[in-house]
Amino acid sequence: MAVSIRNRLDQVCADAVDLARSAVTEEEPGAHLEAVPEGERLVTHMFECRLRGYRGWRWAVTVTRVPRSRHVTICETVLLPGPDALVAPAWVPWHERLQPGDLGVGDVMVTSSDDDRLVPAYVRSDDPAVEDVSWELGLGRSRVMSREGRAEAAQRWYDGDHGPDAPISTAAPAPARCGTCGFYLPLAGSLRLAFGACGNLFAPDDGRVVSADHGCGAHSEVMGEPVAEVEELATVYDDSEVDPVSVSRGAGSVDDAEPAEPYGHG
Repeated sequence: MAVSIRNRLDQVCADAVDLARSAVTEEEPGAHLEAVPEGERLVTHMFECRLRGYRGWRWAVTVTRVPRSRHVTICETVLLPGPDALVAPAWVPWHERLQPGDLGVGDVMVTSSDDDRLVPAYVRSDDPAVEDVSWELGLGRSRVMSREGRAEAAQRWYDGDHGPDAPISTAAPAPARCGTCGFYLPLAGSLRLAFGACGNLFAPDDGRVVSADHGCGAHSEVMGEPVAEVEELATVYDDSEVDPVSVSRGAGSVDDAEPAEPYGHG
């Protein structure tokens, strides 16, 4: 059974701190942090980095020597992040970090040939010749959604803004469910019992897939008495308290010959 032996620190290389420090030419490095054994007669010296924007990073200078020699030479110098360094997040391929709604006009998203959400549209066969013939005959689409793909889509729709727990659905009257609405267009296939499309022009979900137990206030059936019309009432003035006010008239005006009339103010 193989046993892993920890690299022993070569003391000659470990003592070459000044030589390792001189290898950093970009700046004057900070304090010597540690000497790490990398292999036989191979040691990496870690120095504090003082460059702006590289807080927590370290200068790593690797030194070595040949057997039976005390002459140490420099192998390489690199800048490495320390345990507390601020580093960029791990790179994630575009197709993996893509979120719903990110695909815009002109964007193209390549679908993987082994996408678990899709299966061949014809009956799968272990004979490649049968698969080639089926494709040449043009039996509809080359791939359709798999059972896993349909289940994933159904769960996403049910838990989203067009399911039973959406705010507009919980605020609607209890009988106002899409499954009993005249504007509800059921889907075909295995999703027919649970989902359909809304065809009501005035509904907020018009043209969208909704669950059968989703609901809104634009249900096709009347769910209450219409609001009674209010008759227009005659205008009423309160003249119980009227104070006489004298109105002056200019000399020579048409109203000059007429007596002053009282005007009320409430």
